[in-house]
Amino acid sequence: MSMIEVKVPDIGDFSDVPVIELFVKVGDSIKAEDAIATLESDKATMDVPSSATGIIKEVRVALGDRVAEGKVLIVVETSDAVAAAAPAAAAPARWRPRSAATAAPTAASHAGAADVEYDIVVLGAGPGGYSAAFRAADLGLKAAIIERYATLGGVCLNVGCIPSKALLHVAEVIDEASHVSTAGISFAKPSVDVDALRAHKDKVVGKLTGGLAGMAKGRKVDVIRGYGHFLDPNHIEVEETTGTSQEKTGANKVVKFKQCIIAAGSAAVHLPFIPRDPRIVDSTGALELPTFGAAKDAGHRRRHHRPRNGHRLFHPRRPRRRGGNDGRPDAGPRP
Repeated sequence: MSMIEVKVPDIGDFSDVPVIELFVKVGDSIKAEDAIATLESDKATMDVPSSATGIIKEVRVALGDRVAEGKVLIVVETSDAVAAAAPAAAAPARWRPRSAATAAPTAASHAGAADVEYDIVVLGAGPGGYSAAFRAADLGLKAAIIERYATLGGVCLNVGCIPSKALLHVAEVIDEASHVSTAGISFAKPSVDVDALRAHKDKVVGKLTGGLAGMAKGRKVDVIRGYGHFLDPNHIEVEETTGTSQEKTGANKVVKFKQCIIAAGSAAVHLPFIPRDPRIVDSTGALELPTFGAAKDAGHRRRHHRPRNGHRLFHPRRPRRRGGNDGRPDAGPRP
C-alpha cells in the first residue's frame, strides 16, 4: 500500500482561495477525477478533482480554509499497482464562471419632459429610506422621497415594530403586575378598554411619524406620495396616491434624478397552497383585529404566548419532526 498526497493543482493566478464546499471525509472511497472540494474566487468557482484512487486516510482542509496551489487536501491510501499507474501530476483544474454570460438588456429611454428634478431620489420611506434621504440632504444634495403611504416610517413605524412594541409594553406591565403577588402585592384582574389601548398605540405611532415629517421639512427633503416605477435609468414615473391608504388619484408625475436609492422594503405574501382563513393574519392584520379575542372567535383555539419579536402577535406553531420516511417537518397540507 502507498500513501499519496492529493494537492491543489494549478489554479492560475489565484491564491488564498476559500474552500466553500467539501465533499469527502476520512474513510471514504474515492476515484481519480472525483471532486474533493469546491473553491471560489471573486469571479468563478472550481471543483478540485482527486488525482488518486483509494481510501481517504486524512483530510487536511476544512470549510472556510484558504488554499493555494500545492496545498495538500487529502491523503489517499492506494495499492502499489494503482499508484504506479497514477499520473505524476494532476491536470490543471478549470475555473467555471458563476453564471453564464448573457448580454445586458437594453435600457429604456424617456424622451419626454420631467416635472421635477433631484440630485437623489429614494424610493421608499422606511428606516433605510428616510435615513438615506436625510443624510443626502445633510451633505448638500437636493433629495426627495417617494412613498405610497400617507406617513413616513414604512412598515416598521406604521404597522410593524413600533405599534407592536407599544402593545407589548402594555402586555408586559400586566404580566409583571400579575407576578408581583409573590412579593405580597396584589392587584385586581385588569380590564382592557380595547379602543383606548388602540388609541394609545396610534398616539405612539403618530408622534414618531410626525417627527419624521418635521425632520424632512427641516432638511428640505420633498416627499412625493405615490407608486414609483422606472421609465429609464434617470426617470421615475409616480402614480400619485391620496387619503390614509393608497388610493390612486389618476395623476402622474415624472421625476428626474441623478442617483436613486431603492429602499422599497418587503411585504407579506399569501402562500398559494394555504387556504385563505380569517385565523391566518400577518402583522398588519393582527394590529387591525377589532378585539383581541377576534382570532379566538374565528376558531383560534390554541394558547397565546408572548411574542419574541415586534412583528407578530400570534406565533405559528413550530413544525415538529414526523417519523415518516421523508423526515421533513410537518408543515401542514402540501400542494
